[in-house]
Amino acid sequence: MPTEEAAEGGHDLRHHGDAEVRDDGSQLTDLAVNVRADTPPAWLLDRIAASLPSLAAYPDGRAARAAVAARHGLPEERVLLTAGAAEAFVLLARALKVRRPVVVHPQFTEPEAALRDAGHTVGRVLLREEDGFRLDTAAVPEDADLVVIGNPTNPTSVLHPAGTIAGLARPGRVLVVDEAFMDAVPGERETLAGRTDVPGLVVLRSLTKTWGLAGLRIGYVLAGPETIARLERAQPLWPVSTPALAAAEACVSSQALAEAAHAARRIAKDRDHLVAGLREFACTDGLRVVEPAEGSFVLVRLPRAAGVRRVLRGLGFAVRRGDTFPGLGDEWLRIAVRDRATVNRFLQALDRAMTVGGDGGGGGTGIVPPHRPPSHGPPPPGPRPESPRTSASA
Repeated sequence: MPTEEAAEGGHDLRHHGDAEVRDDGSQLTDLAVNVRADTPPAWLLDRIAASLPSLAAYPDGRAARAAVAARHGLPEERVLLTAGAAEAFVLLARALKVRRPVVVHPQFTEPEAALRDAGHTVGRVLLREEDGFRLDTAAVPEDADLVVIGNPTNPTSVLHPAGTIAGLARPGRVLVVDEAFMDAVPGERETLAGRTDVPGLVVLRSLTKTWGLAGLRIGYVLAGPETIARLERAQPLWPVSTPALAAAEACVSSQALAEAAHAARRIAKDRDHLVAGLREFACTDGLRVVEPAEGSFVLVRLPRAAGVRRVLRGLGFAVRRGDTFPGLGDEWLRIAVRDRATVNRFLQALDRAMTVGGDGGGGGTGIVPPHRPPSHGPPPPGPRPESPRTSASA
């Protein structure tokens, strides 16, 4: 399992899935961004709207902080509310005095970007495809005093055992676990949130993915009181807005937790349907799915992925390129889980894209079929009659 020092060039650490659906991609069916579809729910919008008359006052985060602490069975001094998990990565990079930070890749690229921006030299542990992108704790250097890992990991959708990750803890080491997608895992199994027995543990959670609040920016940090105090001193005054605080309090209520649990079970079923359809491309088209997938997205490797991705855009679908993640190359794509009807349309489009995208689009001519969003007119032409892809697990 290779370890390397992060170079300045190479992967675009600032590229994220939202780039696929901006501007000319705004009308595409979005399988590039991992925010749950059809969110935020109406009841949550009502709670946020009810906070708007209070905008003249400065934000008061005490109630939301207490609610998050109660949700995880922790004292309030172990909780810090942030403007999304991305702010937490910046705070960690700036506030903690570390000498050798290491990021386990492939994973969300903002932790490394934030560390690099703060002047740190960043080491990388690159998990291997042949190992299923699973963590080998022996590959993490013993002298690393900050280790960052995602669970479940974006983009691989691998869920590492909590005990394996906890085994990375060492005296004098900060262990950062990005659990932005843990609430999409039924039962949140393998979570370390709420644990106080793991030395140096810092758990990051996001409320933007499950609840469709990427534009509001709300997340939180769970850590020891000393670490929380250091991060809080690095925050600007009033870092989380009043509407975001209202959302945080609402999203950890018993009603919200029950709804999130139901959504996680539905995502798991929809993901199984997507994976089953993708497997049918393995023998004839050389597509490989990273399994078992446990998140709200799936990582696939396929020949000529860049050309296939361009043809998919012409057929009305946006997927996330994988070559911006350290440890992956230009043969990788990440696909967000959606409902079965959307997945069936996507599989039809993928079948066509695999056929005509072999030379970068248009069967070697460079011409991509004209864009036709699936919501307008009939779906893209289906697969060959003998293929079951259109009806798999329907």
